[in-house]
Amino acid sequence: MNKSDVILSVRTWIESFVVKHNICPFAKRVLKNNDVRFVVTEATTEESLLLALQAELEFLMNNESVETGFLIHPKVLQDFYVYNEFLTYIDKLLVEMNLVGIFQIASFHPEYQFAGSEPCDVENYTNRSPFPMLHLLREEKLEDAIDNYENVEQIPSRNIELMKNMGIDKLQIIMQKCLKEKS
Repeated sequence: MNKSDVILSVRTWIESFVVKHNICPFAKRVLKNNDVRFVVTEATTEESLLLALQAELEFLMNNESVETGFLIHPKVLQDFYVYNEFLTYIDKLLVEMNLVGIFQIASFHPEYQFAGSEPCDVENYTNRSPFPMLHLLREEKLEDAIDNYENVEQIPSRNIELMKNMGIDKLQIIMQKCLKEKS
């Protein structure tokens, strides 16, 4: 699987799921304005992924015209529980790089599971993606978007209701179509 196929799958997921169903009401603008950077890392270990994340954060610090980025890592952290434990290292990296309050990192994974939910619970699909990946967000831009959006606190409950209305079968079909885009 080559990097452009991986990016195509992720971009298709963002367009056909996240934007189309308004899962994140802020995604459409940055995608339309081409303010999103997609990077696929060859990392195969947690250590190499942390180095790739550090390099990507440094890139974003030096390129403020890029509003947000996705660090896609299809070769490491395939197991969601290991992935979830890895997120503590990300928090430590942000502290070490003095980037707390500057960047926020959202997590997406093919097997994403919210605390207190079961693996098959439909609400997990709000954070399920074709590949494990990290979404690097500039906090200032995120705060601006939140400030200009009415009823932002209702987004999670609206998304859960939407997932329930769509149903697991439809959500699985959407994900499968995103993965077939690379074929």
